Amino acid sequence: MRSYIISILKNKFFIAFVLVMVWLIFFEHHSLIHQWRSGRIIREFKKEKAFYKKQIYQDSLAIEEITNDPDALERLAREKYYMKKEGENIYIIKEVEE
Repeated sequence: MRSYIISILKNKFFIAFVLVMVWLIFFEHHSLIHQWRSGRIIREFKKEKAFYKKQIYQDSLAIEEITNDPDALERLAREKYYMKKEGENIYIIKEVEE
């Protein structure tokens, strides 16, 4: 059994196969390491794409609401940008997190 394993390890085709596999896995431009890194970057970009699609949808709904309802425009200006009417006072109350 031991001599069989040693004869396989001394075989020139086996040695060439191992060297080619090592070259392809670690040193080639399209190596497994490079493919893994590229796949990770692609997954991150897909997550970002989904996030931005959701944001675009939400913003388009907000734009539609603002263009159709003048009260919504005033509410947005007051809540988000702290705008006020003349002679009005605004008090901002922030909740304390514990």
